[in-house]
Amino acid sequence: MGRLKTFSRRAFLIGSVAVAGGVAFGAYMVKKPHANPLLADLGDGEAALTPYVRIDADGVTLITPRADKGQGAYSVQAALIAEELDVELDQVKVDPGPPSAAYWNTALADEAAQFMAPGDGISNDAAYGVLSSVMKLIGMQITGGSTTVPDGFVKLRQAGAVARETLKLAASQKSGVAVGELKTKAGAVLLPDGTSLSYAELAPLAADIEPPQDIELRPASEWRLIGKPMQRVDIVAKSTGTQSYGIDHKVEGMVHAAIKLNPAQSGPLLSFDAAEALKMRGVKDVIPVTGGIAVIADNTWRAFQAAEAVEAEWGPAPFPATMDEHWGALSASFTEDLQDSRKRDDGDVEISIAETGELVKAEYRAPYLAHAPLEPINAIVRIDDDSAEVWTGTQVPRFIQNNVGKIAGIDPENVTVHVLYMGGSFGHRLEDEVVKQAAEIAVQMKGTPVKLTYSREEDLSHDFTRQIAMARMRGVVRNGQVETYDLGIAMPSVVVSQMARQGFSVPGSDSQIVAGAWDQPFAIPNHRVTGYRAPELAPISSWRSVGASSNGFFYNSGLDELIHAAGADPLEERLRLCSNPEARKVLEAVGEMSGWDGVLGNGRGRGVALTQSFGVHCAEVVEVSNTEDGIRIDKVYVAAEVGTVVDPVNFDNLVKGGVIFALGHAMNCEITYTDGIADQNNFDSFQGMRMYQCPEIEVRGLENGERVLGIGEPPVPPAAAALAGAIFAATGTRLREMPFNKFVDFV
Repeated sequence: MGRLKTFSRRAFLIGSVAVAGGVAFGAYMVKKPHANPLLADLGDGEAALTPYVRIDADGVTLITPRADKGQGAYSVQAALIAEELDVELDQVKVDPGPPSAAYWNTALADEAAQFMAPGDGISNDAAYGVLSSVMKLIGMQITGGSTTVPDGFVKLRQAGAVARETLKLAASQKSGVAVGELKTKAGAVLLPDGTSLSYAELAPLAADIEPPQDIELRPASEWRLIGKPMQRVDIVAKSTGTQSYGIDHKVEGMVHAAIKLNPAQSGPLLSFDAAEALKMRGVKDVIPVTGGIAVIADNTWRAFQAAEAVEAEWGPAPFPATMDEHWGALSASFTEDLQDSRKRDDGDVEISIAETGELVKAEYRAPYLAHAPLEPINAIVRIDDDSAEVWTGTQVPRFIQNNVGKIAGIDPENVTVHVLYMGGSFGHRLEDEVVKQAAEIAVQMKGTPVKLTYSREEDLSHDFTRQIAMARMRGVVRNGQVETYDLGIAMPSVVVSQMARQGFSVPGSDSQIVAGAWDQPFAIPNHRVTGYRAPELAPISSWRSVGASSNGFFYNSGLDELIHAAGADPLEERLRLCSNPEARKVLEAVGEMSGWDGVLGNGRGRGVALTQSFGVHCAEVVEVSNTEDGIRIDKVYVAAEVGTVVDPVNFDNLVKGGVIFALGHAMNCEITYTDGIADQNNFDSFQGMRMYQCPEIEVRGLENGERVLGIGEPPVPPAAAALAGAIFAATGTRLREMPFNKFVDFV
């Protein structure tokens, strides 16, 4: 039986008590709960324990601690709670709640354990136990890694079920009717005579009732919401232009700030002259901050203009000045001394290669990439003598608490963080530099809220990008089959770069260097994947699907070249090699969807790729046409195994968005450096996919697996390789480096 099913029986402690005249319900997947995040705000005689459901005179509020950056996290969390609570989504409000160790992400430990000890069994369970304990102890409240659904699928339903049954006990006390005769529907308890008692009127009674501990979750056959098309809780606001994002937020009395950073990222500010800027209308002050200067003004536009007027002398970037040096550092990293991991080593690669005279070899490259969400990063910070308040879109609210506390010289528990809707992220909001810089300004203006907004140019050119990476493949084919596959991957450590900015040292190997490559479901007789730790270059961070974003391209492209050398069919040989039943069904599904039956011909081509990332097997077929004006992407087919599709509409859109995101970057995007300065700083030089280039995309979610998994990131890794395979089939041109527009034109 899967881990989630086991936990649902034995690892939840649930409680409920009054909250501001109402009642709160929650669930822990731990033996000893963290401190309650709501206790500090309660009055005399009131209490609360880990709330996910808050009920008061104003109705029902569902606490949704995984941040929403456009992927529908608030809606899916609300649906999981509402499923068992018996409320409709249009009846409830959602609130991300306060930062709290109580909201630690249980699924992150499961994902990390797969890297330490892949698969099921004693070693995997032991790894999970260690990581889970560590993450619980430090209260790792993070949104990322496609973990929102895996983290909440059981515990949020459990919270809704406990709330429902406690409210029924309250109704029984109030009415004298036995609990077994009561039903719930649409936010009310129904008595046998038709009387309806709303949850709001029952909340005061429920506050004094010990909640039941062992509640069976409803079987899938009784689900009202899960698996059914839903209207997201934010869809009306987003469709009418009334949704407020972080960049829209206002606080009474706030001033506006803009920033001018060293164009050579992470380089120092040596000196500056703000005389002209200080003369400009609305400008209040110009002050130094880490990496540059900040202008404080009475509106954002005036702050932007004044920042441009500041003259500054900058020091050099602390990384190589040219791209040749960056690629050279990667090329020099394929050495035994720099080996970071060898997580797969089946058969004997060296003997197989020594015995053949027909060695297949290739080298692949993936560039730096910016996150480039539509909403530039922004934050509002107010710092007082012994407290602080932050308003921002973030995936790491507890990191923000800690860092603002350090800057302000106060206890992090006295930092209040309001998590706001984000206009995109793709990993961008796992960083908190904008909050730290806003805090540096605010600590010099105590009592005044400071709103810092990056210009598009500052946001894109000072992003902590996706890692640059290089791979080298060697392989052997024999008798029309792939016999040997040796893949080496070199990249700097994403984890080391990212966590250093939070003050953490990360020992050991970095699993992201080989993520999406070492654990692929193919039983090749001689099969080796080695990771090499390149030196730190430009600062990097988690980009949608992290290491797998480039490794999906490397692994599938290398496999494609071997299959072609063997004279085999790209899909049929993958099916022959596939050793995982779930992965096989995914490949079969995408083959059936695309009507795969060999070569298309007449200037048309198609490619296929499968990548297992974040526990999800995702396969894609891309079809292209080679026209007189260039390559046209005609259609994409996607199949993915996620165990349970919670919301089919959102699932479909997340997959399609991931494909468009991945293909657009593979086609057109890179960040390059000249003298340590990013050459691309806006969407004219970092274009992604244009609307007229967008293909038709067909999606199928499979539900054969036991684990319930997320889908935000898995559609990204296979896309570039499937596109490269299609272009090769249509043109005979083998693309081994992204972006592809260096070698072919797209229409």
